[in-house]
Amino acid sequence: MAKRVLVVDDEKLIVKGIRFSLEQDGMEVDCAYDGEEALEKAKQNAYDIILLDIMLPKLTGFEVCQQIRDFSNVPIVMLTAKGEDMDKILGLEYGADDYITKPFNILEVKARIKAIMRRTTPKKAEEAQIKIIESGDMRIDRDNRRVTIAGKEINLTAREFEVLELLALNPNKVYSRESLLKLVWGADYPGDVRTVDVHIRRLREKIETNPSEPRYVYTKWGVGYYFKH
Repeated sequence: MAKRVLVVDDEKLIVKGIRFSLEQDGMEVDCAYDGEEALEKAKQNAYDIILLDIMLPKLTGFEVCQQIRDFSNVPIVMLTAKGEDMDKILGLEYGADDYITKPFNILEVKARIKAIMRRTTPKKAEEAQIKIIESGDMRIDRDNRRVTIAGKEINLTAREFEVLELLALNPNKVYSRESLLKLVWGADYPGDVRTVDVHIRRLREKIETNPSEPRYVYTKWGVGYYFKH
């Protein structure tokens, strides 16, 4: 099955270049040139990944990302012309999975897409045998990438799900922020450990009744994070 990608940017030359390059790799590519069109296409089609520019007409990339997160966990890579750390963290705050700073090399874009797609496929063979993880009221359905607590579905981003899945597959094992960054985001990810903290905070806001007194994802001070089974 060919991977399906949505490329969103109001600069048509950039879109054309990315589209041509991804099609050379056998991917199916749809294009959108403003925020509203991007949102409409994301609702109508199932994509394996979305490349989303921040500065868009009609709706910003942040707004599009936030609204897509209401109905989909599709991996989203933000394209940003700004290199400031806060912009990068802010992009992740809105539910993005990664970011690439313009101007970028198309080979870097392709490498990042492939890395994300690898991470969203099942991990090690023995882990792949575990379909459902249950802990207290929480149920993690790995095949369908769904999390429910007391029967209520929790809407997680692709990265939030991967962090929770990794911790829950290895209960009581403490992972440092550096090892989580490497395992979930990949060794070639250019961000730093603050990315992990942002995702853990967002994850707790969604799965914990009281995020400051967690029942599932705990902090071992000075070491890292772990899942209590």
